[in-house]
Amino acid sequence: MEFASYLAGERWSDHPSCTHPLLAGLARLVNDHISDDARPGLAELVPSVIGLTGDDPRLDARIALRCATTALPVVAHDRQLAMAVSILSAEHVLAQVEGRPAGLEARSRAAFEQVPDAAHWAQTFGRGLRISARGFRRYAAPNTVQLAVRGIAQACVPDPDPLLRDLLAGAIADCRALLHGDPAEETSVDPVRWAEACRLTRGRQSA
Repeated sequence: MEFASYLAGERWSDHPSCTHPLLAGLARLVNDHISDDARPGLAELVPSVIGLTGDDPRLDARIALRCATTALPVVAHDRQLAMAVSILSAEHVLAQVEGRPAGLEARSRAAFEQVPDAAHWAQTFGRGLRISARGFRRYAAPNTVQLAVRGIAQACVPDPDPLLRDLLAGAIADCRALLHGDPAEETSVDPVRWAEACRLTRGRQSA
């Protein structure tokens, strides 16, 4: 995130104001848990996080939901239960904030279909469970992000690196779609600052 702060013209910091705190936290966790060989590839995503911030509580719910739906099918059993509950909680918050009936989106349904036992347990456990948008933002969302990234990194899969990168890319796209309506929109970056940031971090200049 230091890279993002520099490109945005802020002081050098891993907590830049140009990026939503939970999204920045996710980026730091992915950076810390991805392999050394795969880490340079994350630099290509850095410009995309610039400007993705705001007070909309749906941002926290979207980021947490992306993390939980990505992690649920691959993490260990004890973490699957937590991820399943997180999916239901995030869906509840989104429905609450948007003033619509609660329900599962396609990604959530697909994740639950891959782990039906965890889904059944969560739906039984969470029956009647209610969480406020404020409480979700403060406690549940950060915990979901941490558990998801650590769970994916430790999962019994051939290579967790693509999952971690896709998780971050997906969360960025979700935030951009919510804030700007276009998940594929790219952020323009001053090429001089990009080159200088790459030099300072010894990163790649290919993005």
